[in-house]
Amino acid sequence: MSLPPQFLRELTRIVGPAGVVSTHEGRLTYECDMHTFYKGLPDAVVLPTSSAQVLDVVGLCLRDGVPVVPRGSGTGVIGGAMAPRGGVMISTTRMTRILDVDLPNRCATVEPGVINLRLSDAVKGRGYYFAPDPSSQMVSSIGGNCSTNAGGPHCLKYGITVNHVLGLEFVTGAGEIIRVGGKVREVPGYDLTGVLVGSEGTLGIVTAAIVRLLHLPEAVKTILAAFATIEDASETVSAIIAAGIIPAALECLDEPMIRAIEEGVRAGYPKGAGAVLLIELDGPRAEIEAQAEKIVGICRSRLALEVRVARDEAERALLWKGRKEAAGALGRLTRSWLLQDAVVPRSKLPQAIRAVNAIAARHRLLIAHVFHAGDGNLHPLICYDEEKPGELERAVQANDELLRTCIALGGSVTGEHGVGVDKAENLRLQYGDADLAFMGRLRRVFDPGGVMNPGKLLPSHPACGEAIRRTGKTAVPSGVWI
Repeated sequence: MSLPPQFLRELTRIVGPAGVVSTHEGRLTYECDMHTFYKGLPDAVVLPTSSAQVLDVVGLCLRDGVPVVPRGSGTGVIGGAMAPRGGVMISTTRMTRILDVDLPNRCATVEPGVINLRLSDAVKGRGYYFAPDPSSQMVSSIGGNCSTNAGGPHCLKYGITVNHVLGLEFVTGAGEIIRVGGKVREVPGYDLTGVLVGSEGTLGIVTAAIVRLLHLPEAVKTILAAFATIEDASETVSAIIAAGIIPAALECLDEPMIRAIEEGVRAGYPKGAGAVLLIELDGPRAEIEAQAEKIVGICRSRLALEVRVARDEAERALLWKGRKEAAGALGRLTRSWLLQDAVVPRSKLPQAIRAVNAIAARHRLLIAHVFHAGDGNLHPLICYDEEKPGELERAVQANDELLRTCIALGGSVTGEHGVGVDKAENLRLQYGDADLAFMGRLRRVFDPGGVMNPGKLLPSHPACGEAIRRTGKTAVPSGVWI
């Protein structure tokens, strides 16, 4: 659809000339999120600076039945922040104020465009931080984190975004501004904060969030353990948890990923190892010293080829640099890849890895692994070359089989990235018709006109499917991690 000149003039009246992007070249910047496999061009992009402006823009779109697509920093990897039906995209990148830091109550109130890492940097000097550390922590926004209920390596111990959101200010698809939750943890009535976090812009748009702050730990210790096979590493993960230790992070990388990282980043991972575990402990110094000793013993008993405790902060930072730049480094091995974040119960990790590798062999593809092993949250990257006939199709088929395998093992189609347009149809693997119909009715309560982020999260959106362009090209900039 195209927007009439009068509509664009009304948008400009609300957010000012600098707050409207309507040229073709300008809108191309917003054609996709980081899942560049899916593209859809918005008819206009608005950059509000206040909740009132967001409310007015949504009201204008409701009046004329124009789709609304919320967008934070655009770092999602599910095709959630793109416009398959055109319409108006609301980007919160100019709503970047930290409105309040309330240390006695260990919380902060922020606008949705505040960058995740910036919040931690703002309170670090006073001994606090914001625990959720999703993939692109250095560029992703708090509003986007709330929208997708983002996770991250340290969510093994501290939980995902919803566990750290106390309240929200929210503009619904009905054109109302509501405030749910608050600084007091227990509030009467339905837990609407829990409903809105992870709703992926299908119910409305976050305009402010009250988030929990945590004390910085007294000490941090990072351990690298290398194994001959990824199955050995996966079984060690279960052994560590079974010993009663919950690390802050427990990450796993396989041989192709190690090779790519060492060729590009040179993080010091053992070349030739079949898999590496990165295990991070934090907390009281005496406690983590004892836990580290126990973990080293477990790894050695599980035939680890090498176990190394980072000697200082510089070595620890280098080990994490390798992990953080894994996806970018994989560009040395492949032209393109499809990324998934399916989940299996942690005890099923070895079985899941064997099944995924069998899928790769069957389709004659390389599937590299870097994942949050402690959560059972897999991040297989299915490598392909779109220039080779049939390879993209085989990658898509492998992707579908992979998701079905994880569901069969008792898992989920997503652990932290969300659903977006990428996995909307795959929800049928996980939920029955009655479940999906109930979610659809809930969606209509908040968005009776069906204008909010159409085609995302829930299946059955044929009109959307017709409009989405699959490019078959995926790339992640160096320095961005998953």
